[in-house]
Amino acid sequence: MTDSRPKNNQPTLPAPQRQRPHSVTVSDVARLAGVSAMTVSRAVNTPDQVPAATLKKVQDAVAKTGYVPNLLAGGLRSSKSRLVAALVPTLAGPVFMETIQALTAALAEHGYQLMLGQSGYANSREDDLLSAIIGRRPDGIVLTGIMHSIEGRRRLLAAGIPVVETWDLTPTPIDMLVGFSHTEVGRSVCDYLHARGRRHLAVIGGDDERSHRRNQAFVEAAAKLGLAPPPIHLVPAPTSLGSGRSGLRTLLAEHPDIDAIFCSSDLLALGVLIEAQAQGIDVPGRLAVMGFGDLSLARDLHPALTTVRIDGTRIGRQAAQCIVDRAQGRQIEARVMDIGFTIIERASV
Repeated sequence: MTDSRPKNNQPTLPAPQRQRPHSVTVSDVARLAGVSAMTVSRAVNTPDQVPAATLKKVQDAVAKTGYVPNLLAGGLRSSKSRLVAALVPTLAGPVFMETIQALTAALAEHGYQLMLGQSGYANSREDDLLSAIIGRRPDGIVLTGIMHSIEGRRRLLAAGIPVVETWDLTPTPIDMLVGFSHTEVGRSVCDYLHARGRRHLAVIGGDDERSHRRNQAFVEAAAKLGLAPPPIHLVPAPTSLGSGRSGLRTLLAEHPDIDAIFCSSDLLALGVLIEAQAQGIDVPGRLAVMGFGDLSLARDLHPALTTVRIDGTRIGRQAAQCIVDRAQGRQIEARVMDIGFTIIERASV
């Protein structure tokens, strides 16, 4: 048996503690630059108010030390964080990426940074994120959609932080809104397919609230046109290519006469096109396929995908402008901005 006790009755020494790294402070920068801490603060926050020679000294000291200003401390004094928080349901799907990119770029032009959160499709997750975000007092919050819990709306209203809801439409936003009507999308797509001679319509849609509203409007429009109720096949959100393939198989097994399918995302539509090709189904001759989102891949498919185009860039830039205008005390002329949508005609219908 091995004796693991210390030899020669020597006491066991504790492991040496790793020293905590020293955080560079404004005082460190001031000593290196040979100026006061107040001068460093002015050089960082209002450089145009500091003499050029002094500013150069401070900038050199900052570069040498790697100093990063404590924005939270500065924000507490000025009530400005220079941060904007945005929540999107998913980062896995590309449909919101255009809006995020435009929002990030437009905010950066005005000296703001974007914090991004993934809320999922359940209000409970959004509520948890909102609590964490509001507690950090960003200069603005950008939300996807208008369907928030009662508690979430109460917290947002109580916080007094500028809020922009996007990718949806309502006459009663929490604060400001930049979006479009999902109901009008559903109606317009149904009318579009009917005008092109399609009479046996169907839907493959994500199981989320915005998709449900498009689907409901699609069904109601079909009824007004005297068509049979379109079957709706729901798939989990965020939607996927695989769900499109399996969705088409299910619909054809139950409704073999369908001649047009409206998909709640371009990825679903891509899955439908692949499955149709695998089964030897002619698109658009035998089956018309329509997507939603107009992803960059839509125009390069074979056949090129007919889809609904949402101007995500405009949504992002307008949402950023709303936040900046409110933060700078400018009047917001229109609290609700409907950017509309466009049906992009290609070869799949």
